[in-house]
Amino acid sequence: MQTYTDAIESLLSQSVILPSELLNEIQNFIDANKQLGYSTKEEFIRDAIRFKLGFLNGRYECVEIPKEEYEKLQQDICDLGFLSVDDFIDQQIRKVIERHSAWLKQREDYEK
Repeated sequence: MQTYTDAIESLLSQSVILPSELLNEIQNFIDANKQLGYSTKEEFIRDAIRFKLGFLNGRYECVEIPKEEYEKLQQDICDLGFLSVDDFIDQQIRKVIERHSAWLKQREDYEK
């Protein structure tokens, strides 16, 4: 059974203190973007930390595109019948990987 002191120590070891301005900004973002599915600040913060760690640990790569160009590309992609820029990029990446695999197999067969 956990004592009161153990419970307080456990709570403090799991707590992070953030400035009230940042917490307000997070809450305002959640309220304005309900379609993203965040219902609590804690949920948002956990997700943000996981996302940042993914980049810092090298699991993801980020390509910067000026917002104006991204928005133009988004409109152009939609006009061409794709759902979004992200879907288009994912599809193109898969195609290149598949083509490269086929090319490697062809080259291997040719060298035999």
